[in-house]
Amino acid sequence: MEISEDPEFCSMIDRLRDEIENASGEVPEAFTELVELARALPVNGDREELHRVLTEPGRPLWAREVAAYSLGVAGDPRAFEALVLLLNHRDPERCVTAAHALARLGDPRTARAAAALATNELRVAYALLPVRLLAELRAPESVPALVTVLERRLRPDDPHWRVGLACVEGLGTLGDPRAREALEAALPHPRLGAAARTSLRRLDPAH
Repeated sequence: MEISEDPEFCSMIDRLRDEIENASGEVPEAFTELVELARALPVNGDREELHRVLTEPGRPLWAREVAAYSLGVAGDPRAFEALVLLLNHRDPERCVTAAHALARLGDPRTARAAAALATNELRVAYALLPVRLLAELRAPESVPALVTVLERRLRPDDPHWRVGLACVEGLGTLGDPRAREALEAALPHPRLGAAARTSLRRLDPAH
């Protein structure tokens, strides 16, 4: 799929255009030029200009996000660090975009970074997308990290229960029997119990 046909790319561009218009009243020509450069990447293979955009001091966040996403889906490992920073951003829409690109980057460091972000209790409010990314990656780090996060979310009054729910659903997707104990512990939880029952049925005893 060419990047111009990528729904996540199109969504990102629409979001950034709205952000820029709301902040400054007009979209600079540099934004349009960068979008066209990103769309041409699969054809001309010119990653160096995008890499310059990503690394030059003083570039606005929207420019770095477009460059990081484009390089990431193109499989350029130089996008890795910027995408990990975006995965941990306070804006959930930026986290979604970064997770999408990281899943397609194919960098062996991605799962370790996602596990570190997901299990950082000081940043649990931003753990939803790292948790979902771990389930998508199906990496060796995925099940241990999701179990760790889920076990911390089992209090009935835990304010981050949506992160726990993502863990329950991810563990069901992964189907690894190592998750059984944590999922059984989630059964009494008022918000996690139904999903935990579903995920328990999906565990593969022959895994």
